[in-house]
Amino acid sequence: MSERLTIPQEHVDWRTKGVWCPEGALTLDEFARQAGGLFTGPFTWPLMVLREPELSRNITALADFTEHHGLTFAPHGKTSMAPALIQRQLDAGAWGVTAATANQVLAYRRFGVGRIVLANELLDTRALSWIADELDRDPGFEFLFYADSPEGVAAASSAAAPDGRPLRILVERGVPGGRTGCRDRAGVLAVAEEVAAAPGLELAGVAGYEGPVAGGADAVRGFLRDLRADAAELARVHGLERPVLSVGGSAWFDLVAEEFGGARDVWTILRSGAYVAHDDGLYRRTTPYRRLAEGPDALAGALELWAQITSTPEEGLAIAGLGRREANFDAGLPVPRYLRRSDGTRSPAEGAEITALNDHHAYLKVPPELRVRPGDLVSFGISHPCTAFDRWALIPVVDAEDTVVEAVATYF
Repeated sequence: MSERLTIPQEHVDWRTKGVWCPEGALTLDEFARQAGGLFTGPFTWPLMVLREPELSRNITALADFTEHHGLTFAPHGKTSMAPALIQRQLDAGAWGVTAATANQVLAYRRFGVGRIVLANELLDTRALSWIADELDRDPGFEFLFYADSPEGVAAASSAAAPDGRPLRILVERGVPGGRTGCRDRAGVLAVAEEVAAAPGLELAGVAGYEGPVAGGADAVRGFLRDLRADAAELARVHGLERPVLSVGGSAWFDLVAEEFGGARDVWTILRSGAYVAHDDGLYRRTTPYRRLAEGPDALAGALELWAQITSTPEEGLAIAGLGRREANFDAGLPVPRYLRRSDGTRSPAEGAEITALNDHHAYLKVPPELRVRPGDLVSFGISHPCTAFDRWALIPVVDAEDTVVEAVATYF
């Protein structure tokens, strides 16, 4: 049985974006029970929702994939920062959760997450000292984080409790021109030597992120094999019985499974996170399921933005009440899915395209046959879920009949 998280009981009130609640306040549970239908409940536009069938499908898909391939799974929680969704991932079999920042580690611990991988070097000695205290306070807490420099090793060692549990470090390998990580094996081994010699630290293995690797599948395989060779060298030099090898974004986890699935020489921890909501843009184009037997529809876009057409000022142009404050746009603009007319009928938004966003306006290029009118509602998919969740502190979850079944809070 998975650990049970403590999910803070937030309230819905006049401050809640997308909800019309001018008086009073409701807990999330009360709100979910009382909200009713998406188009009849207390909602105003724009609004982001999660689709329950798609959400469940996505969580199940990666749980099945990692179990089938013998991979330990610590999905990146930065995607949603939603304890209710993290609980679902743990319930589906995730070993732990990955964080990107010290504040995310703090949030996870307040939720009650017992195993955390911090996929970054941490040089903040105040945060490191707090983590060391957490390790001593809670014998069940497991924590791994990165180092790629002598400065990172020194900061960690200075914060470690002299007589406490050691801080466990993964030496990070990167790629030339990429972001963090040692650029070659010599760098990995040099940092590993520093870790092994530093008081209060324990060398646990290696980590990397294949996302910045240029050159396609063959180049990614080369990077993954370099990581495995790094791990083997650490095992030989430092006597590690089964070094941790942590890797995996959301575009190449099939190759991670090919290279490391069921491996006995390394303990592979996969960190993919965007899968939980998937999308209708970036990851729809790049999902590994386009190469896997399950097919590209194994994952589905679970995040949906609703906005109302507020103006049709000229032929071929419609303005929707949706902008940069509500929709992410770093990896592509929102994708029109379908229209909902005032009488409740729906039609595909075929040929419609957002061409630009202002703070609260979306410019839609629309073909004349769509006959878009003010008051129509438009369903939009998003591209890149990791920058979509953070715009919404509350996200209703709706079933296939558009009935609210849950309310999810995020903590960015």
